[in-house]
Amino acid sequence: MTQSFLSVEGLTQRYPSSEFGELTVFENLDLKIEKGEFVSITGHSGCGKSTILNVLAGLDEANEGVVIMEGREVSGPSLDRGVVFQNYSLLPWLSALRNVTFAVESRHPEWSADQVKEHANYYLNLVGLNDGVEHRKPSQLSGGMRQRVSIARAFATEPKLLLLDEPFGALDALTRGTIQDELLKIWAGTGQTIFMITHDVDEAIYLSDRILLMSNGPYAKIAESVEIEIDRPRSRGSIVEDALYYDIRNHLVQFLTSRSKEFSGPSSESGGHLPKMVRLSENSIIKKKTMAL
Repeated sequence: MTQSFLSVEGLTQRYPSSEFGELTVFENLDLKIEKGEFVSITGHSGCGKSTILNVLAGLDEANEGVVIMEGREVSGPSLDRGVVFQNYSLLPWLSALRNVTFAVESRHPEWSADQVKEHANYYLNLVGLNDGVEHRKPSQLSGGMRQRVSIARAFATEPKLLLLDEPFGALDALTRGTIQDELLKIWAGTGQTIFMITHDVDEAIYLSDRILLMSNGPYAKIAESVEIEIDRPRSRGSIVEDALYYDIRNHLVQFLTSRSKEFSGPSSESGGHLPKMVRLSENSIIKKKTMAL
């Protein structure tokens, strides 16, 4: 049996709580991600999505369990794991270009200044930041532009795993759609593995290969792993015409509005388990309609 690119085994996170004595965010959580996959995770606030991402990034340490990436245990931050935060996290005293070159220099200290600049400009061009915009400081950029810089910086360091924490949540709908398309183009060209937190089910369907559904906390679980078997490349105009789109969307919304509560609470099982795989196909749609008649 081949080893997954990323394997999360028995992850448990608890925090001291004045109300509960000890708050168990999640317990015995298992997860596997294959190389090159685009996996999204969604669930209600407080279920531990950001905690999971921070553990994967090495920015936080779980009470129990282990994260294995390419056969090695994750321990602390690494340039092999890049993070794009919702709040941009840019250095305000540096230009957009210098924010990216600063990261590239850390990744490739052996490169010349010209190599670093060329590499940084390549990724800034991919997200549509050129013609002098790259020389502006973050305070001179719109929210959408700042997020483009964050994405360019993350991809420019060429991490094996890219972690996105609601990267489009603060953007208007038009800007969000444009940057999502740019993200997909870069991902298609690099083949990197992406793990993204989102509260937007339409965004998750459009971008992802799989969507992980988390139950309500405390004692949250990754209850289901929904495969998005809609052909790539995808476009906003064609995806809504796909027979699977609304069936998948309805399944996600129904889980989040009602079934997520059913999985909450301590598990009677002592060990962790992988989430239930859900594959919605045209056959399953026909089957559901037949059963409803």
